[in-house]
Amino acid sequence: MHKLGMMAAACGFVSIGLLAAPARPAETEVDVELILAVDVSRSMDAAELQIQREGYIAAFRHPEVIAAIRSGYTGRIAATYFEWAGPGSQEIVVPWMLIDEAASADAFAGRIRPGTGIGRYGTSLSSSLTFAAGLFRDNGFAGGRRVIDVSGDGANNTGPPLGPARDRAVAQGVTINGLPIMIHADDANDPFGITNLGDYYRDCVIGGAGAFTLPVYEVGEFEVAIRRKIIQEISLGRPRAVFVADVPSPSRRGSCGPGEPWRLPDPPRPR
Repeated sequence: MHKLGMMAAACGFVSIGLLAAPARPAETEVDVELILAVDVSRSMDAAELQIQREGYIAAFRHPEVIAAIRSGYTGRIAATYFEWAGPGSQEIVVPWMLIDEAASADAFAGRIRPGTGIGRYGTSLSSSLTFAAGLFRDNGFAGGRRVIDVSGDGANNTGPPLGPARDRAVAQGVTINGLPIMIHADDANDPFGITNLGDYYRDCVIGGAGAFTLPVYEVGEFEVAIRRKIIQEISLGRPRAVFVADVPSPSRRGSCGPGEPWRLPDPPRPR
């Protein structure tokens, strides 16, 4: 009896211990977990950075974006915004937030501001995709889709190889969409200009189910392009005005490593 009593007491302590253990917070169901990864490397000049930032702010305050959010199964999304440059230069500007109506979308937009990483050297798409993929872990949300929306005006030129970083994210069920910024692509005096950056993003950056790129050719296109891109990422349907380049492509051109040529021209610019 003495042994039985000790065993019962031990079981009681275990039960109490289990009951006292902190419960893991329940994840909030959302239609999309959206990560906005924004290039702030030195190849982006001050005007481009400001217009790019204002484009994201305006997008989340636009009625069409609010309507797209409300049109989903749950009527809400989760989003976070970070800025990036070279390895170790990723900075979260807006942490994960639930967006389910105009007020919360406005609150998200209101927190978009310049980070301390602006103007840093290097363009590490690989490090930034790895950083972004890690943000989905234990973020408190359970999304029907996980999307990384990455913008930039250059190729991966520092840090780990890009291909493996992209493929690891896609293997986790993540879709990577691209906003290649080609404002200075044809400027012979711009050392950062890449004439076929759209090809590079299509073949080396984007991936996953329904992935697409939406190039920006002029400063004045930023706001509309960002808005249309976000609407497509959070909507069940595809807006007609967005030109989609689905992947995987029939064959990736080159190894996507530093210095690789992308000789094929971009498709004609939509008018």
